[in-house]
Amino acid sequence: MRHKALLLVPAALATTLLFTGCGATAESEVQANGNPASYGDCEVTGTKGEYSLETLTKNTLLMKADLPSPAWYNGDTVEDIRSGFDFCLLVNIAHRAGIDNVKLQMASFDGLVAGKSGDMDLSLNQITITDERKKVMDFSDPYFQSTAGVLVKTGADVTEDNLADSTIGIKQGTVGQILVTDTLKPTTAPSVFPGDPEQQAAVAAGTIDAGIQDLSIVLGAASKSGGKLEVVGQIETDEAYGIMMAKGSPNLGTINKILADLKADGTLDKLSAAYLADAYGVDPASIPVWHLK
Repeated sequence: MRHKALLLVPAALATTLLFTGCGATAESEVQANGNPASYGDCEVTGTKGEYSLETLTKNTLLMKADLPSPAWYNGDTVEDIRSGFDFCLLVNIAHRAGIDNVKLQMASFDGLVAGKSGDMDLSLNQITITDERKKVMDFSDPYFQSTAGVLVKTGADVTEDNLADSTIGIKQGTVGQILVTDTLKPTTAPSVFPGDPEQQAAVAAGTIDAGIQDLSIVLGAASKSGGKLEVVGQIETDEAYGIMMAKGSPNLGTINKILADLKADGTLDKLSAAYLADAYGVDPASIPVWHLK
């Protein structure tokens, strides 16, 4: 549940990952399933090259994001990423566009949504579509619906009734930041963190009582915490994730067509089952829905 940037930061951070697969012509760089090496562990569906995208570099799809992200871009570091919902969605887009090389570059989230992260082909990073963001960037049709989740230290006394009186952490530039400051309006000003790991670490350390971020993201964090963190509530936001591109991108219509195909043939459902349900270890529908007062 990401939101408009409130602070601009340097365009792209130093960490860069290039999966350098050269397609089926270099056998040593192709996995056993016949996919280019840059496709990681993802299964591809549909017809290769059915569509065409205009990319900055021929036969390479450059994607910038705030990485990694449990269940969405799996790995302890950017270099480790070989699977995840968003990563494998990216891979399937590349496959259907006949592109063999997927290149990931690290960038700050608030810089991305402000259009300040430099040239890229797209960003696929659990980015909520908002009217504010659409003023500076183009968005695809939605590919995933989202709610906000309340992440706490396991056993913490944080409830729907006392949330506003708790110390809360939010990630800079996210919808959660606006949700907390404009709607919840907590008694104590929220702590603002540059990234998900910092917010989650503060919750685990007890520096803050709760962290509010996309339900999918905090469920992933709780699942990886070894029982130290839990998600105690979710807040409906009527939000959806979209694929973000530069304003006026010639690829918007084609990306929407590919997404429509991926929905129709069940690929998106398969990605959700493979990477989200198993990663969370809990049915998201079982998390109580809280209503902000």
